[in-house]
Amino acid sequence: MAKIREITCDVACNKLKRKIPFAWDLNIYRGCEHGCKYCYAMYSHQYLDSDKYFEDIYVKTNVVEQLEKQLSSPSWKREVVNIGGVTDSYQPVEEQYKLMPDILRLMIKYKTPCIISTKSDLILRDYDLIDDLSRVTYVNIAATITSMDENIRKLIEPNGVESLKRFAMLKEFSKTNASTGLHFMPIIPYITDTFENINSLYFHAKECDVDYVLPGTLYLRGSTRKVFLDFIKKEFPKIYDDLLLLYKTGGANKEYKNNLYKTVNALREKYGLSSSYSKPMKEKLNQECHTQLSIFD
Repeated sequence: MAKIREITCDVACNKLKRKIPFAWDLNIYRGCEHGCKYCYAMYSHQYLDSDKYFEDIYVKTNVVEQLEKQLSSPSWKREVVNIGGVTDSYQPVEEQYKLMPDILRLMIKYKTPCIISTKSDLILRDYDLIDDLSRVTYVNIAATITSMDENIRKLIEPNGVESLKRFAMLKEFSKTNASTGLHFMPIIPYITDTFENINSLYFHAKECDVDYVLPGTLYLRGSTRKVFLDFIKKEFPKIYDDLLLLYKTGGANKEYKNNLYKTVNALREKYGLSSSYSKPMKEKLNQECHTQLSIFD
């Protein structure tokens, strides 16, 4: 059971050191109830003197006010904001606090492009706002989906919604002007890297008419490494030694990745899917730029 703690923030959006391809990160919560065993962001709770990333959930109660200060500033350049880069903005606590509707209203008001990635279909609650936003600027809605086997999915992402529900959510947003994407990450060796799983994921991505699929292999660093390997030892003991051998460092070796991406790329081509995360963004933002220039012609 999560413990909800209210905090305040000095700023809403944090400037990133490099654009990847977004410039700013906005997290309205700290900690995440989804409980994904591979979560790379577990380390972030050390700054809050907590080691319970999945149980201690912090709510930035003044984040809407702070966001408006930033977006209304003359210095704001309307660069792309990644909403929820560290914690899922549509995790269960959002049902209670309902911060995202006001966040989206500000994005609409100040015509600020954004990216939202989630493992929840709660985002459908804000369908109309996202539809409105997609008509004034670029917005990308992505779902992180790792496995079509619900027994496996429940183990590795215990509090995320079912994979089919995430695909259904993407299908709904494909009806708007938003770009949509499948984030197939992390790909977990010996568990979610099978031909059957990848083929099923890419088939559903095609059915939902996503704009791109972004695959990525598992990385194990810091506190995530211990949590994940302890989980594997308990739930998938037969692959523990093989996984340990494969992950002598933070990432899998080159041979494994090369073989994996042969399969991934072949299935991407089979279903005619794009792997370009930034192409829809560039097209939309370039279109906006041309439209603004034409006003002054």
